[in-house]
Amino acid sequence: MTQHDSPSLPAHRPGGSRQAPEAPDDPSPSRTTRPWMPALLYTLGFLTVYLLAICTPWGQRAENALFDLGKQGSEEAWIYPLSGSEYGSTPIPPMELSAKPTLMAGLAVIVVLTLVRRCWRQGCAALGIVILTTGSKEAFKSVMPRPDLVGARENLLDQGFPSGHTAIPAALTLAAVLVVSPRIRPYVATAGVLWLACIAAASATMGGHRPSEVLGATLLACAYYGLATWLLPPAAAASGATRSPRALPVITLTLALAVALASGARNDTLTRSLVSAATGFICAALVWYAAVGRPAHTARRTRPALG
Repeated sequence: MTQHDSPSLPAHRPGGSRQAPEAPDDPSPSRTTRPWMPALLYTLGFLTVYLLAICTPWGQRAENALFDLGKQGSEEAWIYPLSGSEYGSTPIPPMELSAKPTLMAGLAVIVVLTLVRRCWRQGCAALGIVILTTGSKEAFKSVMPRPDLVGARENLLDQGFPSGHTAIPAALTLAAVLVVSPRIRPYVATAGVLWLACIAAASATMGGHRPSEVLGATLLACAYYGLATWLLPPAAAASGATRSPRALPVITLTLALAVALASGARNDTLTRSLVSAATGFICAALVWYAAVGRPAHTARRTRPALG
């Protein structure tokens, strides 16, 4: 009888075979057990840019030197006629006086989309991204004044970190990604990324902001987006998964590079033009990667049931 009992032992373990498919659900260190990592990395990036570019003498000298390249002022920038700085011109939102109307309109659109799609959690998270990004920008400027470590000119001592003009398109783009339909989400992200590339490069080339201030605003928005996607419940996060067409990332980033080059171009200096364009492209790439390029919405999972 014992010889007949021994073969029956493996057949008597259906529980073990049923739990076998749960093995892939074991959280890996980089994908599931640490969904807060993107928010932390963006925050560290924000602080690193601030410390290196603003709190060190060589960082200040490097950025201040950009203002001495070419002529003073923004008239030599290709985008100057569309910036709102020229008398009687209509600015590209959110340049110049269009910043607050753009922000208000963006918040209104988010509220409408939230009501129409009834995505309450995502809508609250989207509003939080915009409000916290723009609010933190103002608070940071007030609490962290720019130190003068190199004896710079008076017009270079204003605290512009992070850039408010860049924070608005970055935050609104990431907020829109949370509340629009998953089918159009990659295309909304593309439109927002191109908008951001234009504003970021223009802000840097026209002298309104240094490259570090533009990058800081983008990293700040990405940090709040990462925090929002981490705090969303697993069901709400899973329902917002983004799947983009295979060729869309290449097309988007190529167009973003072209937009950044055109928006950052100046007639008087190639170096400043290229630095401004590179800044705008990096900002666009950061937002694209945060919104579409990584599986942020699927990173947070529930624990497998024990037993």
